Amino acid sequence: MARTIFNTPIITPIARWTCVTLMKAAGWKPYGAAPSMSKCVITGAPHTSNWDGVLIVVFSFAFGIEMFWLGKQTLFRWPFGGLVRWLGGIPVERRKSTNLVEQTAQMFRDAKTLHLVIAPEGTRKKAERWKTGFYYMALQANIPIVLGVLDYKRRLGGFGITINPSGNIEADMELIRDFYADITGKNPDQFTIPRV
Repeated sequence: MARTIFNTPIITPIARWTCVTLMKAAGWKPYGAAPSMSKCVITGAPHTSNWDGVLIVVFSFAFGIEMFWLGKQTLFRWPFGGLVRWLGGIPVERRKSTNLVEQTAQMFRDAKTLHLVIAPEGTRKKAERWKTGFYYMALQANIPIVLGVLDYKRRLGGFGITINPSGNIEADMELIRDFYADITGKNPDQFTIPRV
């Protein structure tokens, strides 16, 4: 992977200190433990605010883990494209059929380490169901899914349970739904219930 804010000499320790300091000052606390496996899909949920992306970067530093994320292609245009990539962004063209699931699964197979955050809701607005790409990426790459946490009510951010996709998405989604039942997003009424 390219150089990011998480592995840039001099900048990384400064950014880590800054993020941890800001997190504590705002009253946020770490939840759970950083993933111990070298590769995983991390759910970025609940995703109900633009602040969620900022908090993901903050907690990446708090846990000392390099995380990448998928973003719509328009975020990577000049003049901010380089900055967005440096913050761990990987561009996605959502208007075309690009077989994103297989491409991402191959990305995992080719990488030595990769922690990829995906927002299964696909939008900050309430929708009918979660998009299932995150699940099938993990299933095809034979890697676990770690449930990410951004709980604005308790001011907790980090990592919850780990799920190894069984192929029975309905059963696995029930576990995911149970986990997120008491997690509160910034705009709770916009949270999409995990279901397929």
